[in-house]
Amino acid sequence: MNNSRFHAACVALFLVVVVVLPVVAPWTKVMLTLAVAKGLAVLGIVVLLHAGQVSFGHALFFGVSAYAAAFLGRALGGGELLTMVAMGVLSSLVIGLLVGLFVVRYRYIFFGMLNLAFSMILFSVLEKFYHFTGGSDGIQVARPSVLGIEMDRTGFEFVLLYGGLTIAVVVSLLVHRFLNSPIGHMMQTIASNETRLEYIGVSARGVLLTGYLVSAVLCGLGGVMMAVAQGIVTPEYTWWVRSGELVFIAILGGAHSVVGAFVGSFIYEAVRTYASAFASDVWQMILGFFLLAIILYAPKGLVGLATGLFAKKPDGMDDDPGRDLPPDSRKAEATGK
Repeated sequence: MNNSRFHAACVALFLVVVVVLPVVAPWTKVMLTLAVAKGLAVLGIVVLLHAGQVSFGHALFFGVSAYAAAFLGRALGGGELLTMVAMGVLSSLVIGLLVGLFVVRYRYIFFGMLNLAFSMILFSVLEKFYHFTGGSDGIQVARPSVLGIEMDRTGFEFVLLYGGLTIAVVVSLLVHRFLNSPIGHMMQTIASNETRLEYIGVSARGVLLTGYLVSAVLCGLGGVMMAVAQGIVTPEYTWWVRSGELVFIAILGGAHSVVGAFVGSFIYEAVRTYASAFASDVWQMILGFFLLAIILYAPKGLVGLATGLFAKKPDGMDDDPGRDLPPDSRKAEATGK
């Protein structure tokens, strides 16, 4: 089985498990919903990683969209789920544009730390403006209607999970297409040699800003879903630990893998849930050792590890197709002569 077929088979199996598991074990609904929400946000981190940039403050957009949805729900006495999603996405897009116009002028550690600075500024604002934001207590998010239909808790949880999963599948396909489009390849060029882009007349800042806006919207989707699933929004949504958590999950699943964003998110949420339940005093240490093992033994993440272990090359194929050629032929082939 070649890599592409193996990859498709794994994705199909993964989707089947996620779809069937809540039916077999209803108590997993909330955990899976949170995993989908974080997976959408991590997908935004993956987009930036394709440009060689790491953001340590992308919880900014996670929190902005969550609070926007919460404010809308409070103003409307509950609100409509689709309207809340639209408000969250729009708010993350607007803030992403304002912040992005500034941060895309910088690269690497400066890029990452500037994002962190903006995130911490928002955290401080949310903490201090108690009468408007609820301070550290946050804001309650009432259960919204779905297409005008009021639902009980069980029905709403199923709708939120499967609706979020459908959005995740569609968004993943769109992001995969985006990363393999000309602008996606230009983002990869920023990581390798952005001078080439400038040389042919393409603005590297403009390319990175486009990717940054896509990233912000993806984090916004995750933030809205998280807020509605938990029923409360707090400043912790924008705390630097949340940003670090998103980067953690991206590395865990596979830093450059669209599917890895969700695989890492589901594994992380499962480990965090059970580790905190059965080892409440040391669950952070367990996650730390888990990440350390991934970095040392699976630098391409869980998806890369699985592909390397189980995917086989087609019959007759080899890593080096010119291995059996005479030395002169190999040299000619390498130089194109």
